[in-house]
Amino acid sequence: MENQTVGQMIAEAREKKGLSKNQLAELANVSHTEIARIESGERAVPNPKTLRKISQFIDVNYNDLMYAAGLGTQVSPLNPFLKRYYSSLKGQELDSALINTLGSVDNWKALVKSFEERLEEPNISETEKEILLQTIEDTQYQINTANEIIKLLHSAKTKERIDNERKN
Repeated sequence: MENQTVGQMIAEAREKKGLSKNQLAELANVSHTEIARIESGERAVPNPKTLRKISQFIDVNYNDLMYAAGLGTQVSPLNPFLKRYYSSLKGQELDSALINTLGSVDNWKALVKSFEERLEEPNISETEKEILLQTIEDTQYQINTANEIIKLLHSAKTKERIDNERKN
């Protein structure tokens, strides 16, 4: 899916799911002409709400569609700017980034857990349920991204340790 337009991503995923443009439009409650415009590239920057609706039926993460449309930052797999930034950290900056990222993951996991508990409550409305599910999806994406960053930071830390041992 790298270097694809948002329209190409949607078309490919839709076809993998065995859906026609009309079927996807009906499922996502979006006009079939809007689907056609997005897929053809005529609508290069679709409405984020439309992307959210479509993403639910084609098994493509909403954040990845946002990135492909130029509306978000793709971090999973990590984009080259983030890789360069986190790989270049040294010493105290590296330690701080690792501590902060690990802390963020813990906080986001606690947040997801509380949202999942809220979903179990009997008096939850459909609208609230939908918002919670979308928030869980977005937060899960952030957790996955942070985990990629943690791997990078651990690699940078190992490299730094080896470099320091060579110097001594």
